[in-house]
Amino acid sequence: MMGPNSEKRKGLLGWLDHRLGLYKPMKDAAEHPTPANNASWFYVFGSAATVLLMLQVVTGILLGLIYSPTASNAWGSLQLLNHSIPLGWYIRALHGWGSNFMVAIVLIHLVQVFLFGSYKYPRELTWMVGVVLLLLTLGMAFTGQVLRFDQDAYWGLGIGASIMSRVPWIGGSLVHLLLGGPIIGEATLTRFFDLHVFIIPGILLGGVAVHIWMTLRHGVSEWPMPGRIVSKETYEREYHELTEKTGIPFVPDAAWKDAVFAVAIVLAVMACAFYFGPIGPSGPPDPTIIQTAPKPDAPFLWLFSLLSLLPPELETPFILIAPVLAIGAMLLLPVVAAEGERHWARRPIAVLSVSVIAVVFGLLTHYGSTTPWSPVMDAWSSDPIPVAYLHDRTPLELRGAVVLQYKQCRDCHALGGVGGKRGPALDTIATRMTEDQIIRQVLQGGGNMPAYGNSLNPSETKALVKFLLTLRGENQPRAVDASRDVGVKPPVNPRPHK
Repeated sequence: MMGPNSEKRKGLLGWLDHRLGLYKPMKDAAEHPTPANNASWFYVFGSAATVLLMLQVVTGILLGLIYSPTASNAWGSLQLLNHSIPLGWYIRALHGWGSNFMVAIVLIHLVQVFLFGSYKYPRELTWMVGVVLLLLTLGMAFTGQVLRFDQDAYWGLGIGASIMSRVPWIGGSLVHLLLGGPIIGEATLTRFFDLHVFIIPGILLGGVAVHIWMTLRHGVSEWPMPGRIVSKETYEREYHELTEKTGIPFVPDAAWKDAVFAVAIVLAVMACAFYFGPIGPSGPPDPTIIQTAPKPDAPFLWLFSLLSLLPPELETPFILIAPVLAIGAMLLLPVVAAEGERHWARRPIAVLSVSVIAVVFGLLTHYGSTTPWSPVMDAWSSDPIPVAYLHDRTPLELRGAVVLQYKQCRDCHALGGVGGKRGPALDTIATRMTEDQIIRQVLQGGGNMPAYGNSLNPSETKALVKFLLTLRGENQPRAVDASRDVGVKPPVNPRPHK
């Protein structure tokens, strides 16, 4: 027997449903029948991607209350979130790691649909919308990185604008539209804020709604069976017969696995956010430092590597042609292969294609995080300077070793085989550069090295250079300036490291 409160709640829900008429269509959608073999862990990625999108929307709204999308205030507002707003750092971390997880889950979902042949008739348009959703997800990830507006974001945006400027005839107009002018300025972040918060999410949410509607209309594709051929004349009738014979309601019989996987993914995002913290910002952008190597976020490392490996003469043709061909091929796939075999065991070309692409993407991503222009960023703090380089050193030289360690020089330079690889190893630096050259390089920078004249005081510079001059191997002569020291025999290292 229901009490008055239950009756009141029923009356309120009944009043709303009578006016909105949502209860029955929502109930029908949740309980729509699906073939029993679809209650599989291979069918959970779409639901997880939708849950991650909701997480991004909620955390994005919370961040938007504090974030200031101007070039002068963006970095400061992120520092405010990181250090002054309770749990602000954690909301930022959830949003950043949620973005990475969402890109990965959407990509895995697309691969699963491809391998299962679920793009075939009558789900061609569902696949096409899914491809667009993947591109929009990548667009969200890129615009989000720009909003951090640190050194990587600033120069990464400059590279992106340079790529866009190569589009024939309209490249300049596209750059102006994207940046709000010919250069990165005050209007740039406002444009990207609008893209990241309003335009792309609006299209993305609309696309997800269409994608779900088409999935409900045509049903979740059944588990592919060898020899079961998709034919436009017979497929829909065979699918409905299969659903009537083995169909189960999606909620709760099939949805519980989706729910368990979605919860596991959200917990993984929360764990990464707590353990690793927010992604960036590394520091306010400085347009005067042009000797820099901007590094994108994980979803774009493969492209970062690929463009670095291409010869300069192939960059523009690749940038203009390859994306059009790749996206065009993905969109046209269900048109040219709407019928036929679905099971992966009888589609060796599809399996081989996915395997090759996965290996190439994996290698390029790994290359993007370990190449000489991508330093190992934990080298300075986790590995002390080898003792062999500290034997028989003067107090001034030992102080220089301390400066080398705590100014993070080993982010980019290896010593004793340990450290970054962006710059040359320092083991024999004194055999290649004179004292004056080392001082000039440290203070003014050059090549791929930024200037450190403003971050080192004179005593630190002197100590660092004195220590570097001891690094010339065993019995190796010190470098000399040939223009000034003609005929002078270079000194031999009196204290070689062992």
